[in-house]
Formats: sequence, structure tokens, C-alpha cells
Amino acid sequence: MHAITRMVGPARCATFKMQMTSVTFLYTRYKKMEACITPIPEGAQQLQKFPKRLFAVPPRILEGTPGVTEEVYEEDKKLWKKHVDTYKRVNKLIGKSRYRNIMDMNAGLGSFAAVLDSPGSWVMNVVPTISERNTLGIIYERGLIGIYHDWCEAFSTYPRTYDLIHASGVFSLYQNKCDLEDILLEMDRILRPEGTVILRDNVEVLNKVRRTVTGMRWKSKLLDHEDGPLVPEKLLIAVKTYWVGREEGSSS
Repeated sequence: MHAITRMVGPARCATFKMQMTSVTFLYTRYKKMEACITPIPEGAQQLQKFPKRLFAVPPRILEGTPGVTEEVYEEDKKLWKKHVDTYKRVNKLIGKSRYRNIMDMNAGLGSFAAVLDSPGSWVMNVVPTISERNTLGIIYERGLIGIYHDWCEAFSTYPRTYDLIHASGVFSLYQNKCDLEDILLEMDRILRPEGTVILRDNVEVLNKVRRTVTGMRWKSKLLDHEDGPLVPEKLLIAVKTYWVGREEGSSS
């Protein structure tokens, strides 16, 4: 650019750059586009119509997916049916129109979203990039939506997008990767005021989380596992309260 400035002079440099931009735009506009739609894989013909495909065994599991067999898939469905039933007993609004935008931060096989049974809601299924199993394809074949994400980074969405955030094992997964405070702050950003968070994790991890969310003005409650108090995995149910800062000089 310095050479261009010397040739055409500072006054004409901006005009020259605009002309170059126009040429680039015209070239891009009239360039013949290539086919970019991914063809349907052969196994897709086996997919059932929605909503039956939510619970049918996805073709890629039948064809062979490392770490995921038909038995593992069926057990996962049963497990999350039990978990979601517990959530609905604790919070009667789950499955109703109260929670329209829902996120599962560690979706696994997508069974949480599948058994939620809420036609008025949609679930963003997130597969952490550091997960041991790549399950996003299975989620797609169940008729669900999903995305890869590293929870040490910000999630690409507007603030206050989600009404309910579900996170199973997220903090244990990222325990030695990044600070849990950073993950919680990102959750706070994308959760609407008076939105709900359901955390399922080891009790030691959840105790640390609870101390942090108290400082964030979340109301939280620690609950035992469905199978009893001796199970180290617990539930932390939290609600992001609506609050505003006071102006200077105002009485408390």
C-alpha cells in the first residue's frame, strides 16, 4: 500500500482502494457457483419420519459408531427418561411453554432433548469439543439440532437468549481446562433474567459452583440424586434473579 500511495498520491489512494473493492465484488458476483449441498448419505434412507426418529436407533449406530452400541443407546434413553421425570417433579413448568429456548451444554446422544416432550420448545444440543465421543451426527439423525463448542470460550449468541440451561457433567469435564467462574459468567450472559439452570455433577464440584452463583445473585438449591443421598452425583437447581443496581446516593 505504501508503494501505491507513492504512485497515485495520498489523495487518490482511497479512490484506488474503492475501485479495487468494486472489481473484487464484481468478480465474486459473476463467478459461477459450485454445488455446495452435501448429498444425503446412503444410511439416511433408513431414517424414520419425525417424531418416531427421536427414539429409533440412528443408522450410524447400526453401521458402527465407536463407543456407542444399540445397547448403550437404549440404556441412555432410559436413563434420561428417569432424569427428566425428576426434573419435572422438581419444576412443574418444565415441558410447558414457560421454557421455549433451551440449551443442553453437554448433550451426549441428545436423549435429554428427545425425552423432554415439549412441542412448544426447542433445544440447542451442544457437544463439547473435548468430549470423548463425537455424537453430533447421532443428534442430527434423531431429528435434533446441535453444534460443537468449547466452553472455555464464549458461545455465539445474543445475551439473554435461553430460558433454561441444562448442564450434565460440564464442570467436571472442564475442571482442569478453564475456570468454572468463566463458564458460569457465560451462562449468566446467555440466560434470561428469571431463567432456570439445572446442573448435574459431582457434589464437590457443585458445592464450588454454588458458592460462585450465590455471588452472582442466583437462587440455588442442592438436591440428592434420584437413587438416594449416597450417590456422589447431585443436582443443583438455580434461578437467575432479576435485579438492577442502585444509583449513587439512593437509600438502601
